[in-house]
Amino acid sequence: MLFIRCAYNENMNTTDLTPETHAAAIAVAAQTFRVLETGDARLAFATASPSFRNQEAFVSPSAASLPGPAGLLASSAWMRSAFSGLTFTVTDAAYDGGKVWLRLRMSGLHTGAFVRYTDGKLEQAIAPTGRRIDFEQIHVLEVVDGLVVGHEAVRDDVTMLGQLGVFPPTPGGMARMIGWAVSGKAKRAAASVSAAADAAAATAL
Repeated sequence: MLFIRCAYNENMNTTDLTPETHAAAIAVAAQTFRVLETGDARLAFATASPSFRNQEAFVSPSAASLPGPAGLLASSAWMRSAFSGLTFTVTDAAYDGGKVWLRLRMSGLHTGAFVRYTDGKLEQAIAPTGRRIDFEQIHVLEVVDGLVVGHEAVRDDVTMLGQLGVFPPTPGGMARMIGWAVSGKAKRAAASVSAAADAAAATAL
């Protein structure tokens, strides 16, 4: 069940006080995650402002830092390359002064390399484990004129890494990661994921 909460802020425009405004803002914010699930370019343009910025893109391929729908589509390609059946189930929502807070659960099956980046360069690549992830996240999205212009998040990545079997580190898990790095598989996976993100972003440029 989805619960919707609204808060009063003395700096709000009076149009922010209508239930319709709240519902529309929450709907377009939630739509961001339908784009992440599907990679739907048309939906991305109906969701993300040309000035959209993802403050969490620093762990993603470089293309995810692009403004507008291009960055959102790149993020989708990055996540879907690692997790099949990717879903974001919104369980709670709140709206206050142009910002939407969403509590949701991210779930999916780890069937591809999960690559984390720093400044667009490979930081860590986790080989496919076949394990299912299902954990809670909190997202804050800024909505202006019916489109999402900003995104930041608080994610329980430790739980996700635990579900993937890589945290806390084990000798076997560390050996697999070192093997992937030494064999060049991690580097090739990072290049492949970056290429997929670039291609997805290009559909919006």
